[in-house]
Amino acid sequence: MATTNHSLAVTTRAKTGTTASHAIRHGGKVPGVIFGHGSSPVAIELDARALDELLHAGGKTALLNVSLDGGKTDTAMIRDVQRDPISRRVIHADFQRVGATEEISTSLPLVTVGIADGVKNNGGVMDVVLHAVTVLGPANALPEQIEHDVTALAVGDHVTAGDLKLPPKLKLDMDAHTILISVEASKTEAEAAEAAPAVPDAEVPTVDETTAAAESGS
Repeated sequence: MATTNHSLAVTTRAKTGTTASHAIRHGGKVPGVIFGHGSSPVAIELDARALDELLHAGGKTALLNVSLDGGKTDTAMIRDVQRDPISRRVIHADFQRVGATEEISTSLPLVTVGIADGVKNNGGVMDVVLHAVTVLGPANALPEQIEHDVTALAVGDHVTAGDLKLPPKLKLDMDAHTILISVEASKTEAEAAEAAPAVPDAEVPTVDETTAAAESGS
């Protein structure tokens, strides 16, 4: 579950805008914003390496102790991370102030456990349609991810959001009928079945044909 043992130091940004953001990134930092709890949004910057380490340690869904300008500490969560489409470096981060028990809606990664029976024994292909699920719950009860065991899935089976077993205190914040995972026949097998020539039905002689054959043989 989410904890508050992650600490992060941020500083107020004196300048905003594209040029200022480029300068911040060039200096090894990431521009961002912290908002929430009725306070005006504050433009901030933070160390890029510290943020990367936090994200790799599961900090995307963790409660953070965010220290602003070395002074007041706020409890906050990362709400959005923007990455460069080519380098994948973080180029902007948004933080939201939240209370430890405050109920929030957030998106959590969906992780499959095991190998589907339809894949393992029947040559099927498993498709994870959505890689994240939206849940509602206390900030301090959010896990790093939602896991689902897929070992019993056969070809033709699927998993909806309503099939997930969520941790205590959490509930879905999305349509329960949304399909998340499906197991389908492989395209190769499907194409082979379509390409196979149809076997003609054996012709069964009619009564008239049987009678005519008998008369011609007599």
